[in-house]
Order: sequence, then C-alpha cells, then structure tokens
Amino acid sequence: MDRTGTHIVEVGPRDGLQNEATVLSVATRVDFINRAVAAGLRRIEAVSFVNPARVPQMAGAEDVMAALPRRDDVSYIGLVLNERGLDRALAAGVDEVNVVVVCSDEFSMRNQGCDAAESVARWERMATHTRAAGIFTTVTLAVSFGCPFSGEVPTDRVVDIAARVAAAGPDEIAIADTIGVGVPRQVRAIATGLTRVAPHTSTRWHFHNTRNTGYANALTALEHGDCALDSSIGGFGGCPFAPAATGNIATEDLTYQLERSEVATGIDGVAVTDTARWIGERLGSPVTALLGRAGGFP
Repeated sequence: MDRTGTHIVEVGPRDGLQNEATVLSVATRVDFINRAVAAGLRRIEAVSFVNPARVPQMAGAEDVMAALPRRDDVSYIGLVLNERGLDRALAAGVDEVNVVVVCSDEFSMRNQGCDAAESVARWERMATHTRAAGIFTTVTLAVSFGCPFSGEVPTDRVVDIAARVAAAGPDEIAIADTIGVGVPRQVRAIATGLTRVAPHTSTRWHFHNTRNTGYANALTALEHGDCALDSSIGGFGGCPFAPAATGNIATEDLTYQLERSEVATGIDGVAVTDTARWIGERLGSPVTALLGRAGGFP
C-alpha cells in the first residue's frame, strides 16, 4: 500500500488501550479495528508483542491478527521491543513492525531492561531480520522530548540516536513525545536534525496532548514536509511506564485540523466520533476529543 504523503496512523488499538484499566476482549479489539478501517483509517497500529504480564491490555496479539480481515489497502502494524517480540510479530503476519528505541537511559532501563545504547544495538540486530523478511519497518524514538524520570532529553542526543538508527536502514523513523512535554520549538529542531542525518528516511511523529501542546506540535511537524502523524480515536492513550502520562492527540480532532488545512485524509470524522463514543463506553472512560462535542464546520 501507499505510505507516502501526509497521513494519519491510527494507534488507538495499541497505545490507546494499553494504559486503560479495563482489559478488552480480543473480539472487542478486533471490532474496534474494523470500525477504524470503516471510518477510513488505512495504517493501524493494531497490536503490541510485549509481555502480557506487564501489559495485560495487549495480551492475545496473535489472536487479534488472526481475526482481522486482510485488505490490500490496509496495513496492520505490530509494535515490538526486542527480538522475541519481532519473531512473534513476523509469525503473526503483521504488515509492518514498529521497533522502539529509547532516548533516555533511565526510561529504557525501566521499559526494556537495558540502556539506550543497547536499545539501539537491539534495533541493529533486528534490522537484519526485518530486511530478510522484506517487511516495512518503523523505528520509534521514545521520550524524544523529555523523560519522566531524568528530565530533559537534549535534541542533539535525539538526532545522534536517529543517525545511528538510520544507518541500519529503517523505512521510517518516528519521533515520539511519549509523555506529552514537547513544544513546537523542539519539533522544529528535531525535524531540522532529521533532515541532516536521515534525509532519505520517511518521518513519522507521535504526540501526546498531556499539556495541550500535541496539536500545535503536529501542525509544526507538517510544516517540514510530508509525514505520518499518529493519533488515537477519542484521544485515549498513555504510557504504562510513565507516571501521569495521558492522552494521545485524538484522531477526530487531528482529522478536522488537517482537512481545514487543505490536507486530504480520506477519513470520515463523524464515523470516527461515533467509534470514539463506542469504545469509550466499553472502557468506561470519557472521550477527551472535542470534535464530538463541538461538531464539524461548516
């Protein structure tokens, strides 16, 4: 499928659910993904191949993948942290893998049991396998804007890690504001650095709206050229390893902003809003997106 041009990557079935207290059944998660597809989402982070004891919300990833209808114009992404997760993802038949590399040593130790340098080394080892499998691969640089444990993450460090990651040949590099502390100034600085160290690698951005900067950051990223933008239906999401981290930017609100900025998305905002309400009822959590309250315009 075509992954070029500015477009939205729906991460609700993965990042949107992993921090919720309610653990949904495989059938409900499959229904959620099918509703996202029906609303026009075409790249969907559907599952995460992590230890279910640590993230029970993501248990049954193989069962979710087995139940999803496959289409040539829809790509299902599986998130992985290590070689074991990659093996599971490839065996489950994902269309893409998203490998996580962490920019902060302390966050990396708590999240992956290794420091940032080993996180990069793990990716380099996995790159050999992703190339052999011929699968589209994203590397996400987590906590690129700040760490909940060690504080500021310098832009130079993020760009340096991006250069090392790019050397192993991913198809896409994603820059993640895992806990929602970033501001447009940082987006500009990192985007400029990526242009220098990874000019031929596609760019993806993952913003949280924890401090109400996520949408400004997304539009700032767009100023630097075509990119993929992560969002979550209803604005659900967070990081189970980052205290008080809440709220991905919402797919319906981001869709509205892009469409009003004359960026076609192919997404039905009304259908997304209805899906947000539906999944919110099953989670027992309120929808944080605003489009469902205010409605579209005109």
